[in-house]
Amino acid sequence: MSVARHWRETPGRYNLIGVKCGNCGKVFFPKRTLCPECRRSSMGKMNAYKLKAEGTVFTYSIIHDAPAENNSIKPYAVAMILTDDDVLITGQLVDVELEKVEIGMPVRAVLRKMSEDGETGVINYGYKFAPKN
Repeated sequence: MSVARHWRETPGRYNLIGVKCGNCGKVFFPKRTLCPECRRSSMGKMNAYKLKAEGTVFTYSIIHDAPAENNSIKPYAVAMILTDDDVLITGQLVDVELEKVEIGMPVRAVLRKMSEDGETGVINYGYKFAPKN
């Protein structure tokens, strides 16, 4: 990913900012410029929309063999989260025992460390999902 694209997408990654079609009201994440339902009639009507940070596990998978940068956290769970806005978002599940992950489990978005650049020491943060208390 280019540096410019990385910084352009940061608000969405940190705040779950998507868009809502001003024509039909459908919400999308990540942002898009046109609604696939309304097509041309949605031009100029896609408005920034902060998604609700809560939802439920729609489906999930436990990762046992991960890329080298994730070796220290495996095994771990990733899930499709159905937000309270009716949007599916992919994210890692944290703060939960893997045996207790289940479809329908209520979760909330949390800000967590995603990676660290070894040369510069820059820490990248983003959203993950934890069980809702």
